[in-house]
Amino acid sequence: MPDFSTDAILLRKIEYGDHDFIISFLTQSKGKISTIAINAKKSIKRFSGALDLFSVNHIQCTLPKKKKDALIILSRADLENGYANIRYDVFKTAYASFWVELIYFWVEEDKKQSLLYDLLLFSLKMLSDGAIDKAVLSLLFQIRFMHISGFSPQIETCAVCCTSLDQINQKKIWFDFQDGRMLCQNCIQNKTKHGMMVSKGTLKQLYWINNTPMERSDRIRFSNIAIREGERLLESFIPFHVGRNFKSLQFLNQLRRQL
Repeated sequence: MPDFSTDAILLRKIEYGDHDFIISFLTQSKGKISTIAINAKKSIKRFSGALDLFSVNHIQCTLPKKKKDALIILSRADLENGYANIRYDVFKTAYASFWVELIYFWVEEDKKQSLLYDLLLFSLKMLSDGAIDKAVLSLLFQIRFMHISGFSPQIETCAVCCTSLDQINQKKIWFDFQDGRMLCQNCIQNKTKHGMMVSKGTLKQLYWINNTPMERSDRIRFSNIAIREGERLLESFIPFHVGRNFKSLQFLNQLRRQL
């Protein structure tokens, strides 16, 4: 792989030694990559204002010449959008931090993820602009993230009797975290201990936002009850499936409890 440049969203930054940073990006052309920004703490010309979490940059990278397994060298980063409107809002910052943490820990390195890049870029832009309610936007991000990543929940039909969601008469449906599927109350004896009851209306709205073009996302209307229920469902299922508790999600829930 030759030296390259690409647009990239910053996922994680950690200090390395006295002057350097190790920085992970989700890039437009190469998926998730890890880089080292040498002397980044002192280099205003190469990195000024460009190395903040979830900022969008055009980066230039150099491959290590001696050790093939060494980190890619971040030669330059030019800021394209720092999303100041997100940074000045603690709730928006919490949501964006959850999204990038989720991507960082789930996505493999050096595997092109153009759909996921577009989803994150769209979500950050909508969050910054305030075009969509931030809680609803997070539901959209999470369910589409799952779909792109290959573990989308089955919310179209009962997993046992195959009755479609529209044809199920009960108002409450069991969602199984272990298998990522829903069960109508007639088949609920097959449930595992990991899951929760969800209203039929909430599942229908989640199905809608997962299957409607993102350009129409500003038409999404969730009741407060459906938002809270959707949050509990997705924010429980994703950590269960990924096998990790997210610090940013814990912080987001602390903020919610303070309201």
